[in-house]
Amino acid sequence: MTKDGPTIAVLDYGMGNLRSVARAIEHVGGRALVTEQIGAALGADGLVVPGVGHFGACMRNLRERGLDAVVKDFAASGKPVFGVCVGMQVLFEGSEEAPDVPGLGLFEGTSRRLPDIVKVPHMGWNVVAWTDVGHRYVEDIPGTRFYFVHSYAPPAPAPGTVGVTIYGMPISSAVAKDNLFATQFHPEKSGYWGLKLYEGFVREVSGS
Repeated sequence: MTKDGPTIAVLDYGMGNLRSVARAIEHVGGRALVTEQIGAALGADGLVVPGVGHFGACMRNLRERGLDAVVKDFAASGKPVFGVCVGMQVLFEGSEEAPDVPGLGLFEGTSRRLPDIVKVPHMGWNVVAWTDVGHRYVEDIPGTRFYFVHSYAPPAPAPGTVGVTIYGMPISSAVAKDNLFATQFHPEKSGYWGLKLYEGFVREVSGS
């Protein structure tokens, strides 16, 4: 673990790929703090919102633990936030997977089920084409393949889209707004370029 790197809270609400995210963050120079404690999360320098599973279950767990407010407060603070997979979807207004469950509403739009003309879930490697190559996290990363596991996604171009992937339809595979950044794919499972993406996030958190 890096002793001098910024502290990045990996939010533990019972629905995330926590340890692999934490290992990736530490590999690129951050100090990962896996936590479900509100104070500890809010005191960190950066925040990762991971997520696997059902959108409705993720939102329920966030709200039951009071961690939905943590994400919103952290976003409002101006400190960097990184959402991953369903952790990206919860930042939107909602999902067809749980139509009656509102998301956090930090991005406009709703995640849709992938079309039946392709195998669902979308599982494996697929290309992300950057639509904003000047974004500070991706400026040194080519359009390349990342690892996906999901059945729902915001259709492209969702507001804030910086990366697009084609899987039966164009989906927004990366979005950004102000201090928020999120990916539908899993950087921690995506080898060298996934780690480079986390490296850009850690660099932003540290202010360098």
